[in-house]
Amino acid sequence: MSYFSHETAIIDEGCNIGEGTKIWHFSHVMSDCIIGENCNIGQNVVVSPEVILGKNVKIQNNVSIYSGVICEDDVFLGPSMVFTNVTNPRSAVNRRGEYSKTIVKKGASIGANATIVCGHDIGEFAFIGAGAVVTKTVLAYALVVGNPAKQIGWMSEYGHRLEFDDTGIAICEESKEKYKFVNNSVEKITE
Repeated sequence: MSYFSHETAIIDEGCNIGEGTKIWHFSHVMSDCIIGENCNIGQNVVVSPEVILGKNVKIQNNVSIYSGVICEDDVFLGPSMVFTNVTNPRSAVNRRGEYSKTIVKKGASIGANATIVCGHDIGEFAFIGAGAVVTKTVLAYALVVGNPAKQIGWMSEYGHRLEFDDTGIAICEESKEKYKFVNNSVEKITE
């Protein structure tokens, strides 16, 4: 094996798990998952069938990732956050095959105890605050909090809140990256 899995973890057949990935205590990776290189899957995590995780995805303890979810590279999933995959679940009604897709774009972070209602994508480098309930699509670089989640600002790729000047330019204090606010969206300036 080119990945590590704790002796209490359950890895079903048919998974494709990348080199350097670590799967910790009591986690269950179900069939037909694709997990990229250098991921860290914490304790008591469930990865349902056909989930796709990119490279360097960090999943904290007690997270459920249901069928229909795709996490691109460098995504962070905080402790006990959860995805849904059906908008109208009923115990007596089988809705397999009706799963809604949710894509978490590159570099996005989702805080502890947040809930992502299915069918709502999370943009690149977006930041979902702890306990937020996401009920609509989140823009790239957006900072959202609350229930239901509302956007309250913008975040840098480095993970700091951005403050834009009168010209629509923001500089991340720590990384010195520059960003431009245009048409209600944020773009990183590359020079």
